[in-house]
Amino acid sequence: MSWFQDFEARAIVVDGVDIFFRFGGDRAKPTLVLLHGFPQTHVMWHRVAQALCEDYFLVLPDIRGYGDSSHAPGLPDHSNYSKRAMAADIIAVVDALALDTFFLCGHDRGGRVAHRLAVDYARRVRKLCVIDIAPTLDMYASTNMEFARAYYHWFHLIQPSPLPETMIGGNAKVYLHNKLGGWGSGGLGHIEPQALAEYERCFCRPEAIHSACEDYRASAGIDLEQDRASRALGEKIACDTLVLWGQRGVVQRLFQPMDLWQAQCAATVSGGALPAGHFIPEERPALTADALRTFMR
Repeated sequence: MSWFQDFEARAIVVDGVDIFFRFGGDRAKPTLVLLHGFPQTHVMWHRVAQALCEDYFLVLPDIRGYGDSSHAPGLPDHSNYSKRAMAADIIAVVDALALDTFFLCGHDRGGRVAHRLAVDYARRVRKLCVIDIAPTLDMYASTNMEFARAYYHWFHLIQPSPLPETMIGGNAKVYLHNKLGGWGSGGLGHIEPQALAEYERCFCRPEAIHSACEDYRASAGIDLEQDRASRALGEKIACDTLVLWGQRGVVQRLFQPMDLWQAQCAATVSGGALPAGHFIPEERPALTADALRTFMR
């Protein structure tokens, strides 16, 4: 893609799973790993990456089940789509690039992978940023009618296969556009046609719809078990953490993200709301890049 003409593309195999990623920028500078969310790919970072490529060595993976990474069938317990498995994929990527410690930022589902990675691989993460999420366990625990209406996909996608896959597959493009234009984002105006075409290419396939469902099934099952176990053991994020969320989004309306993340972090938590909906890196790329540059020094 022209946006990434100065980046290299590569895929590695992790326990039989192909993980696709791009990397570029100044190798002499600190490493920053950027993780995308649902229903997108690493392409969502294109404008942020352009702004930061002179300041960091950037690594942009497609997380397992999305983009050009593998879309393997889910296991009965959905463990192959757990955030712990996805975090291990990211560690394999940075190891393949011979990188040790790195800055880490995740939006949406990528933020949940980043959270688990920062707990499981605390020594590797220099600083963490999560964008427009609260901790998964807290969000499920405080479910009410307003949250269920706003995040109905959390409860739809976790239904047994193949029901949600079949329903979404009836018109995957309409479903995708509805997701990308929702959550306070005010339509699709923030997404360039080239990016939208890439999301359509990657999402509107039966295997990709299935793997997205598996991501959410894992979050409602094995991820909650692992999160509860971490809390019982007192395992917290060890590094300083930046929390960003959209002023027009569900996280702003229904949660207290600073308080919730401070409870899960043993270091300093900072951040605040940005004038955006859910898809902040595409709605406000300059603000996102500035916030990351200021925090991740």
